[in-house]
Amino acid sequence: MGLFEKTYNPDVLTCLANLSNDEVFTPPDVVNAMLDMLPQELFTDPNTTFLDPACKTGVFLREIAKRLIKGLEKKIPDLQTRVDHIFHRQLFGIAITQLTALLSRRGVYCSKFPNSKFSVTQFDSEQGNILFSRINHTWVNGRCAFCGASRAQWDRGEELETHAYQFIHTNTPERIFNMMKFDVIISNPPYQMNNGGGLGAGAIPIYHKFIQTAKKLKPRYIAMIVPARWYSGGLGLDDFRNEMITDKHMKVLVDYLHSEECFSGVEIKGGVCYFLWDREYNGNCTIKTIDSNKVISVATRPLKEADCDVFIRYNESINILHKVQSYKEQSFARLISSTQPFGISTTYQGEKHPTNIKVYGRERKIFYGKESDITKQGEWIDKHKVLISSAYNAGDGLPHQVINKPFYSEPGSCCTATYLVVGPFSSENECENVISYMSTKFFRFMVILKKISQHAPKSVYQFVPLQDFSKPWTDEELYKKYNLTQEEVDFIESMIKPME
Repeated sequence: MGLFEKTYNPDVLTCLANLSNDEVFTPPDVVNAMLDMLPQELFTDPNTTFLDPACKTGVFLREIAKRLIKGLEKKIPDLQTRVDHIFHRQLFGIAITQLTALLSRRGVYCSKFPNSKFSVTQFDSEQGNILFSRINHTWVNGRCAFCGASRAQWDRGEELETHAYQFIHTNTPERIFNMMKFDVIISNPPYQMNNGGGLGAGAIPIYHKFIQTAKKLKPRYIAMIVPARWYSGGLGLDDFRNEMITDKHMKVLVDYLHSEECFSGVEIKGGVCYFLWDREYNGNCTIKTIDSNKVISVATRPLKEADCDVFIRYNESINILHKVQSYKEQSFARLISSTQPFGISTTYQGEKHPTNIKVYGRERKIFYGKESDITKQGEWIDKHKVLISSAYNAGDGLPHQVINKPFYSEPGSCCTATYLVVGPFSSENECENVISYMSTKFFRFMVILKKISQHAPKSVYQFVPLQDFSKPWTDEELYKKYNLTQEEVDFIESMIKPME
């Protein structure tokens, strides 16, 4: 009895530094907010089972244990008997590395070896119910068949971690715990695998695979905290995004616009979210938006809007979108080129001496090129057009600028892959009218409905309605055209800052 009370001494987990990108540790207060979403009677039932399939510090299992120890007090009065029951029969985990296995066992059992005299409960094995097995990737044509990792990057010796996570590197995850059924699967899974290109283009997401595998086990509840980038898909997440927004078992989604409010000192572009998936629920999802550590919006609505293939993040924007869509106008996206519009890479340096083709590069630096350098859309060179950056960091605070400032690209010019082309158009005046429209807060608000990261491909302009570009445009005209209320105008103004 006294052993548990003396040894269980929080809370070093609030100040642990993250070990690597796949080991973003979850603070106890975030864990408890996620546990608060669950029916609290689960913690008074001695038969409820919990699984964390991606243990890092054991914080999820530890906080669950604290609730069970209190909740089962009347049903199992003796503390040591209660602790033994909880740790042996109710709490289970799978660690992601050898190190996090030791951390997790230390955090949960108060000893990295639960068969030692220092453990608050005695197991026959040194792993207890927090398992770790070194798994190898399954290589098919140079890629792992389960996670997509590159063999060149992750085919490693026995002395190194493979980061082939056990939960998602099997076709039969139910066999890990001998066909055991779990009531709750809860976790903060690894987010991505570095495939040799750094944490940008070379990193592939894997967090969705933990969610998909958890669903295969058919628990009563799933709760996970993951990056919010899945809202708009991309990078292999399109199918997963569609699965999520059409899943009527999604009961609660808590959306953090800024990751630092969950994970101190950790920047995850686009923010993070955690959710509650309920096997018995079938309906709309309650969406809570968090900004500056406050709930700024709550709404119960479908995750998928009609004629929309992404999750619309901001609750207040739904009615604005509906008003704009009611006009059934063509999308501005039809004017936007694909990436590398002229087939010129961002590293292009051009000719030493001026030629008849001007090439706009990063930060609007001017290079000069030959006709042979242009491998795509050569007919656009002598047209009037507008250029817009293919990526722009929206920043972490409100209001956002959303996109970089567009600029005119005259006949005889083209650009590197730093930009996308808007157009082409018949005159410079028409281009200037397009720029006036793109500079409005209304335009950029419609972009932010799909743009959740720094990348701004053609697809983020899907919701922007096409206008008549024989004239310039102002926000006042657009607000009036789409019959926006003062409240809706105020919301747009609060979200989008003037174009710099």
